[in-house]
Amino acid sequence: MTSATETPAGRLVFEALRTAVSDAALPPDALLAVALSGGLDSTVLLDAAVHCFGARRVVALHVHHGLSPNANAWAAHCERFAASLDVPYASRHVDVARAGGESLEAAARDARYDALDDLCDEYGASALLIAHHADDQAETVLLQLLRGAGVAGLAAMAPQRLGGATPRLRPLLRLLRAQLEQYAHERDLSWIDDESNADTRYSRNALRHDVLPVLAVHFPGFRDALARTASHAASAQRLLDQLARIDLDRAESADEPGALALDAFLALDDERAINLMRFWIRSRGLLAASTARIADMLRQLRDAAAARDGHALRVDHAGYCLRAYRNALFWEPGDSGDAPDLDEGAPAARVPVELRWQGEEVWRLPQWRGSFVFEPVDRAADDAVGEGVLRAATLVARSRAGGERMRVAGEAPSRTLKNLFQERGVPAWKRDVPLLFVGEALLFVPHVGVNREAAPNAAHGALRRISWRPDLLLA
Repeated sequence: MTSATETPAGRLVFEALRTAVSDAALPPDALLAVALSGGLDSTVLLDAAVHCFGARRVVALHVHHGLSPNANAWAAHCERFAASLDVPYASRHVDVARAGGESLEAAARDARYDALDDLCDEYGASALLIAHHADDQAETVLLQLLRGAGVAGLAAMAPQRLGGATPRLRPLLRLLRAQLEQYAHERDLSWIDDESNADTRYSRNALRHDVLPVLAVHFPGFRDALARTASHAASAQRLLDQLARIDLDRAESADEPGALALDAFLALDDERAINLMRFWIRSRGLLAASTARIADMLRQLRDAAAARDGHALRVDHAGYCLRAYRNALFWEPGDSGDAPDLDEGAPAARVPVELRWQGEEVWRLPQWRGSFVFEPVDRAADDAVGEGVLRAATLVARSRAGGERMRVAGEAPSRTLKNLFQERGVPAWKRDVPLLFVGEALLFVPHVGVNREAAPNAAHGALRRISWRPDLLLA
């Protein structure tokens, strides 16, 4: 077998790999994880990584999708190959569940990267090496062009992604598949072929088998040209993100963390507002929205502002909803529905829940998707009550019935919850929370506080601070 370093293909692969790892500025002894599917590309990458950095610095990670009847055989092949190189091997089985409108390819990709990130964390890998090459990049750019993608889509796959759970490196992105094949033949490597790669019902396969061969005849340098397009688009996207950060700094709400000031957002022209909305969605960790969807969000916001009806605005996207309240624009989890203001409409029916309190610190209430927390404190505070009050009668969590009143300070007059919610700027859809009673007396209301008619300020004895924690905020 010819040494890979003695051949042009070997030199190209090794140089690309060493350059990618060097550019990522990883520690000298960093553990490198290789995403190993068993195909040509990842087989070459794992072999080259071992020869460049040694087996002790490499771990092979395989994701078993279970989408092919040959999946078990592929996993066994990958394990044998890793063992032949004396490289640790790990496999993770995933179930590919598609969200509404999501393609099987996209769902499998998301599941694969989630599993790989988990395995990297488990093994302490400093970076994940992925075997995409120049042909893959050309296919991606063409697919994005045909889908009418913006510059973020045309940027395609980045050579490196240093943020996120684990840095991802694509050291082979400038090499052709033909060069990888030459390396594999010279090294007498064997690999598996996924039968689904021949199925032209998938868009990428249709491009690979029916379109790219024709392009290669008439435009031999198309791969390099499309790679340059991706690079230009990535540069343009970085500039758009810089502009979005400037606009985000100017439009961030001073009163509501994570929200935008609605007037500052709407003062932007449409192009900058759409760019900011796209960046804001991404920074919140939400799924990307199409340009048409974002333009519709902007139209609804402008219409609602013109009609002075922003409180009624609700735009659903990817399990969240965009809401506006008192000049604040923010994203809320969308599964809680659009709860009515119960002083003006019928309450959502929930069965009351009781607890005979015996010192519990957390009272879980699944039907409200949250918990009451009773935290021990050393001194009196506005949200603290004596333990004697909590033991005086059965605690009851129940929905609002409308017309409830409470006194938030010892000398303050009794007021309706509706007035107290409005005074504190609590949007109507955040008012669908459980009220805490001790016996028949209202004791505590989330977003408002303790009812001092039921629990006068205590200066002595053991005290507990009461708070309401939605599930998303619990550790």
